[in-house]
Amino acid sequence: MVCLGNICRSPLAEGIMKHLAKQQDLNWEIASAGTGDWHIGKAPDKRSVAAAKVLGYDISQQRAQQFNHNMFSQYDLILVMDRNNLADVKRLARTDDERQKIKLFLAEDEVTDPYWDNELFGPVCNQVEERCKEIIKQLS
Repeated sequence: MVCLGNICRSPLAEGIMKHLAKQQDLNWEIASAGTGDWHIGKAPDKRSVAAAKVLGYDISQQRAQQFNHNMFSQYDLILVMDRNNLADVKRLARTDDERQKIKLFLAEDEVTDPYWDNELFGPVCNQVEERCKEIIKQLS
């Protein structure tokens, strides 16, 4: 799961997907990262933590990391929250196989970055949860 800073959208997707995959006994390795390096080592945004908690998910122990080329060999699928970050991740891909792994999280749309609007965290969290459930159905 990849977004810009790895403190809002992608940690929500990581935490929710991990929780749901565990409930389904899926042995998936799930992580998140940001294309930027501003928040490396920091916890998710407090507003993301609170929105996740409302739905029963604890993402408070996650820590931000920056997306890097090694992740192409670590993961089978790289889900990106918006088209800007999609372009950034695609620039790091060196082969067609790596490019094939990169997809938008919402398939045809973007997950709105809630960073500048407190009111968006709840709706974004709900949207991420719904999509995580869809992805599990599609891939399991």
